[in-house]
Amino acid sequence: MKKLINRLLPKAWRSNSVTIPVIRLHGTIMAGGSPMRPALSLASTAGLIEKAFALDAPAIAISINSPGGSPVQSRLIYKRIRDLAVEKNRKVLVFVEDVAASGGYMIALAGDEIIADPSSIVGSIGVVSASFGFPELLKKIGVERRVHTAGQNKSVLDPFKAEKPEDVERLKSLQLEIHDTFIDMVKERRGARLKDDPDLFTGLFWTGKTGVELGLVDRLGDMRTILKERYGAKTRMKLISAPRGLLSRVGPFGSRANVTPDLASAAVESILDAAQERALWSRFGL
Repeated sequence: MKKLINRLLPKAWRSNSVTIPVIRLHGTIMAGGSPMRPALSLASTAGLIEKAFALDAPAIAISINSPGGSPVQSRLIYKRIRDLAVEKNRKVLVFVEDVAASGGYMIALAGDEIIADPSSIVGSIGVVSASFGFPELLKKIGVERRVHTAGQNKSVLDPFKAEKPEDVERLKSLQLEIHDTFIDMVKERRGARLKDDPDLFTGLFWTGKTGVELGLVDRLGDMRTILKERYGAKTRMKLISAPRGLLSRVGPFGSRANVTPDLASAAVESILDAAQERALWSRFGL
């Protein structure tokens, strides 16, 4: 409609500016999250993605800043972006800020082009599972652990039991399957741009500058400069944001700071999520 109206106007009145929708996908990737620490997931991003692709624009710009997280949610977000890009015939430009690693890089693969800062961190094409083991702790504090299962493998990798070699082998086989899926996605999306480097799929990560040499990144730059270079000096960027809910308007504990049991539980979950998030970011020195 906008294009039609623009064509009907006298030439002197026509607008030559282009508006590019911008989606910010920043944070760790996991299902759920909490009111105080929202996470990236298909549920939290689908509305923004749909809204951006509904606009009449030649391209969609996506800003990514994520150390990764859930491979399932990463792939679901990637697939939603690609499905809409094909359906709406839109070009997708991905701009990496501090980091697009692991699941963050998986989402970045949705871009027809990936642009990064020279100092951005990209890659980490691998799968990791991290936990703690406390087999001796309960003995020291005089607590007896009681676990009853129907199915001999229901307590696999219980952190309060000694680790079994067969359990670790089972976990590694699952990781290899997920890793193969990730590798296939990279090869499909990056194709001949990838350099034949033996370290490419080992989980290592690199700067954006080296990422260009390896074919993980197309070019270096920033969103504003590249969009104006490509679509004209009058190009505008329209940030697509979610509507503010009640919680965001009155704060996490309400207008009178009434801490309900649900909010107290959410606060505890938020602390645990924060520890997990901190561990993901710290892998990349951030």
